[in-house]
Amino acid sequence: MRNDQYVIPGPPVLLPLGVLIMVISFLVLRRRGELTMTRLLVTWLAGWYAVAVLGATLLPLHLSFGGDPQLFRINPFPLTHVRPRDSLLNVVMTLPFAAVLHVVFGIRDKMRVIRLGFLMSLAIELTQGVLILTVHDNRWAEANDLIANTLGVYLGFVAFQWLLRLPLLRRVVKDAV
Repeated sequence: MRNDQYVIPGPPVLLPLGVLIMVISFLVLRRRGELTMTRLLVTWLAGWYAVAVLGATLLPLHLSFGGDPQLFRINPFPLTHVRPRDSLLNVVMTLPFAAVLHVVFGIRDKMRVIRLGFLMSLAIELTQGVLILTVHDNRWAEANDLIANTLGVYLGFVAFQWLLRLPLLRRVVKDAV
């Protein structure tokens, strides 16, 4: 590591953030009079999912000052230089997104879920691109990730709709909403 490079590690950021989300969700649900054990647990799971996505996409954050940004880390052209393993991980990462939207926020419309998943992915890729250009982060920002993430959201939506046919899951979701 060069002298002018700093690393913001994941755990010291992610763990307090996850606990903060847990406390805030508890307080919000209690204030609204919607506090049940099922709602609280589902909200906590959704919060930790968001923390995991943040950790997987942005942390550890490598900051480097001086020198030229590594522009090869930005690929705006879809389906070029595809890394199958990364694409698979991006699909898997976004599979739970539709379930979170359904259970926590009551969003059930397929096209709205896909749009929100696309926008979340776009925000991640744009943030990674800005970090590459400004502080020379070592992440990749590419259109392939946008496609893989959106595909993962769609597949997660389909799988969640199929799983809702199971009486036990349907009952748990009904209790959480």
